[in-house]
Amino acid sequence: MNLTVYLAGEIHSDWRNEIKTKAKALQLPIEFVGPMENHDRSDLIGEEILGTQPDPIYRDEAASSINNLRTQVLMSKSDLVIALFGKEYKQWNTAMDASAAVSLGKPLILVRPKELHHPLKELSRKANVTVENVDQVMKTLSYIFEE
Repeated sequence: MNLTVYLAGEIHSDWRNEIKTKAKALQLPIEFVGPMENHDRSDLIGEEILGTQPDPIYRDEAASSINNLRTQVLMSKSDLVIALFGKEYKQWNTAMDASAAVSLGKPLILVRPKELHHPLKELSRKANVTVENVDQVMKTLSYIFEE
């Protein structure tokens, strides 16, 4: 059995590579997908496809439409969503993606440090599993494949 896992969360730190590296080391049969990790490309994709926009608001809206399409397609094809909330960056997109996973009925692993328990308590109760770090994610993923 192979799984496709959507990695939702901020794109500024290296957490996705950490998960991918650990999954490979454990020989887990997982394909990972997620948002565009090149921040500039993500912000400019609307103008690249639709042409120059009249102002920054229209530029953001054009890019958002295309990024939302990517998220919808990749998440709908995923078997599982991992949404990581870190302490360092604003997490609006993570919250949106985690909520979309819940709405789509996708199994959700929510990763959040203990300090974010209170602001994420409702979302945590909607997730299938809530953990505090990547190592706990890996243990959870490994358990799925145990016989």
